[in-house]
Order: sequence, then C-alpha cells, then structure tokens
Amino acid sequence: MSRISRRTVLRTIAVAGAATAASPLLSACSDSSGGSDVSNAGKKLAPWPAYKAASGAKPDLAPTDAGVQPGYTRYPSDLTSSVKRTPGDGSTIKVMSVTFGTPPKAAAQNQYWRAVEKALGIKIEYTVIPQADYQKKMATVMAGEAEALPDIINIFSGYVLPREAQFVQKRAQDLTPYLSGDAVHDYPNLAGIPEHAWRDMGRIGGQIYGIPLERPLTGSTLWLNQGVFDDSGMKAGWSSDDFAAVAKKATQGKKYALGAAIGSNFCNAVHSAAHNAPQGWAADKSGDFHSNYADDRFRQAIAYQAQLRKAGSFHPDATSLSSPDLNTLFLNGTVASMQNGFGAYTTLYPDSKGLLTPTPALPYSVDGKPGGQVAARRSFGYTILKKAKKERIQMLLRVLDYLASPFGTKEWELLQFGVEGVHFERAKDGTPQRNKLGEVENITNLPLRYLAEGPQVLFVPDRPEAVRALHAWQEKVVPVTIRNASFGLVSRTDVAQGATLRALMDDTITAVIAGRSSLSDYDAAVKKWRGRGGDRIAEEFAKEQAANS
Repeated sequence: MSRISRRTVLRTIAVAGAATAASPLLSACSDSSGGSDVSNAGKKLAPWPAYKAASGAKPDLAPTDAGVQPGYTRYPSDLTSSVKRTPGDGSTIKVMSVTFGTPPKAAAQNQYWRAVEKALGIKIEYTVIPQADYQKKMATVMAGEAEALPDIINIFSGYVLPREAQFVQKRAQDLTPYLSGDAVHDYPNLAGIPEHAWRDMGRIGGQIYGIPLERPLTGSTLWLNQGVFDDSGMKAGWSSDDFAAVAKKATQGKKYALGAAIGSNFCNAVHSAAHNAPQGWAADKSGDFHSNYADDRFRQAIAYQAQLRKAGSFHPDATSLSSPDLNTLFLNGTVASMQNGFGAYTTLYPDSKGLLTPTPALPYSVDGKPGGQVAARRSFGYTILKKAKKERIQMLLRVLDYLASPFGTKEWELLQFGVEGVHFERAKDGTPQRNKLGEVENITNLPLRYLAEGPQVLFVPDRPEAVRALHAWQEKVVPVTIRNASFGLVSRTDVAQGATLRALMDDTITAVIAGRSSLSDYDAAVKKWRGRGGDRIAEEFAKEQAANS
C-alpha cells in the first residue's frame, strides 16, 4: 500500500476540524446583569437579503430545490468574471479567522497572498487562529477595546462564545441597511448566497449583523472504505442488524470497522439519525420544542452504539483520538469508517487516491423503518465587520463580495488555486492542478474561505465518477434529512448554561457507549438536564420560533 504523505495529512486537517462544528451560531441573549436584549421575539424583523443567483458555470448535474447540490463533472472551459472593478481602495485591512491548516508564509514571501491583495486592491494583515485556540483567542478579542478590533472577523460555529450575540450587537456594524432586501444587489455575489444560509445564521435583535458561510444540506456523514465494507457484505437497503454484522466482519486483528474521534460520541449523529431521532431539537405542529435527549429513539441509538462497542467494532481509542489522527487511521486502513462533515469529500477523494475508495454510507433501517440522514446547519459560521464610516463598510463589503465569487469564475479560480504558471498548471481538460508551490501557498493556509464564500457545489478535479456518485447519494438521502429546529434561533438559557448542559449529556452518552455507565444513568442525566435548564430552553426556542414565523 502507498504511504501517506505529510502534505496529505495536513490537508485532511482542514476538513477533519470542520466536522466538529455543531454548536449554535447566534446563541446569546440578555444576561442577569441587564445587558441588551438580542432576542428576536417582539422585534421588527429586517427582511432577509433578496436572493439573486450570481453568474457562474452551468452544472452538468442539476440541483434540486430540496437540497441536492449542482454537480460539475468537468472544469468549466470558459470562465466568466463576477466582479466589475477592483473592490479595494488601497488601504490596509485587518482580518481574523479560524484555520484548520498550517500557518501561511508571511505576505512578503507568499506569492498567493500578494496576488490576492493585488486583485482586491488592498493590503491584508491576517491573523489566523488554530481551531484549538479559537475560543481562548476570541475571548481575549471580545474583552478588548473596540478600537483594537480587526476590520473583518470570522465567527466560527464550532464553539458557543460567552455572550456572543451581545458582543456582535454592541461592537459590530449593523449590516441591515447594506444587505437587507434589495440593498444586497449592490453586492451581486453576496446576493447569490441562498436565503437558507441567512436564516440559519439568524438575526440579532431583529437585525442582520453578519454574512453567512453557506453549506450544503447534508451534514455529518459516515465515510466508508468502500472496498472493506463491500467485502464484508454491505448491501443496499441494509438494516441495523446488517450494519452490525458487516462491522463485526470488517473488524479483524488490529483493523477496525468503525473509527471515532474525541467529542463525536462514537459517531452519535449518524447513528441517532439512522434511528430517526431528533438532531438536537424538533418542533411539533403546535410549535412546541422537544429535545433529542428525551426521545426514545435517541436512547435506542445509544444502546445500539453500546452493542457495536461491546462487539469490538470501534477502534479502542475512540474516546481519545483527535480528528486529524482519525483521518490518518482511515487513510492508512486501520479504521474502515469515520464520521465527518459531508464537505470532507473535497480532500478525501484526492488524499485517498491509490489507497482506498471513499464513499458516503446510506443510512440503515431500524425495525423496518428507513433511517434518516443528518441535516447540516446551512451556515458554517458568519463574518462581522468592525463599526466604521459608510464608505469604509461599503469597501469591506465589496471585498467580501469578491471572496464570495461563485464556481466557474476567474475570481473563484484565483482564490482556490492561485496564479497559473506560479501555483498551478492545467491538465489537458483545463482542470487546475497545484504544483509544489501551490501545495504550500493556498486558500487552506491563508483561509480566505472563512471570511466569505460562494454557494457550495459538487466538484472533484479529475474525478467525474466521484461527482456522479455524490450527486446520486444526495438524491437518495436529502429526502430523509433530519433538521435541528433550533437553527437560527436564540435562547437565553442555552447561552447561559447550554455549554455546561451539553457537556453533561455528552459525557454521559460517551460513558454509556463505552460501558462505564448504564442506560439508567443516562435517564438520570436527562432528568437532571431538564431540571437545570433543558425545559426552559425548549420554551424559549418555541417563543423565538413564533417570532420568526
């Protein structure tokens, strides 16, 4: 078997880290000290930006209104331009975002960085924050002086930041006058961000403060080593019993069918969705909210995972592996599956070439009922702007508009691949192929994608068969996706106590599956969770949902 290069491992870190992001985005409200009220209940709600599709390449595989993405089996031959003029004014802007890659080379030694600056017409001072340090760094930034804030800040969705929405409301620019309704048409690429992304980002106090990073409907996915699972008896329309049998057969010696990373609760999202349990919160027809924790199907999924663990199908270090380490074990064949975000395909297919064929698993059925698939939050974080004069805000929005250029444009190609002849060469079909410099100077190391991005599409360079397979998979699972009803909503109690309450349940779930605790312990934890704030969170989400209707 081929060896895995260090470059491959570093590239997989970007998606591995991204898969852990599951926490609410705009999730703070007024506190006991009488801070400003950032809830939307009782407020006049700003209209969402009026969507108008940005110009781009026509897909080979059509999208659907339900959520199947457009697919491109080949790179567009005729790139268009989506930006009419250089957006910047020659000034310096300070930006800050999370990163999942290695730090970039300094601008003076980075031709990609300089090329982007030239295209944008600005100088960029970029602070990149490793995912592991993000929460601590943001706490420092939020506690600092307003004047010291960067011009553009990425609010990453992987963590609940204390009093996040108060910070945004007090320190960030209210973008409602610039983006609400038809006003967004001054920025055509931002207007091309679908409404579902704005809705899942949410408003604060009825106003629009951010620009969302749009993501596909399909969320947490069980990625399989197709060869191993096929050889072990995987079949269409499999049941939970079939899945368990295949997993047991695929586990041999020191190779395991199932891998998991710390914080994933033994791939609980995938298995609870297959059991058709709520993914966080469900809302009934009357508007009442119900938590996954108190749902019998969720409890059943935990018991099922405990059986898989007892059978030895999970890697023994499933409670302590980091996401990057799990990616490495998947690529070297030690584990034959792992839970990750659907967007992991962008690195899984290139990185696994010559090693294995990755494929997203179809959900198994439980007691004769077809299983569900996790629906993602359609906004993977959002971007805010430091308060400034109107002209400055307009310039910054033009910069973000450029960064949000869609697939099939010259701007998208520059951002994704750099400069032809410097960072990439073209294959015979015109597809950009990174060279050695492009592997170290790129959008992963200088993570502009976490400031603004165009709508996501299905595309894997030189792998048309992969795009067709992913598109066909989405056609099957999109109809059975299970959405968290709390996306885009605000709850006071969730802000004040949500992180602690989630830790209580996550620790209990992990302990039960690992065999250290019983289902009776889980029931006791649910009772404690409800009494300490879970029931209040449900009431507040219901009130917020009514206000947003």
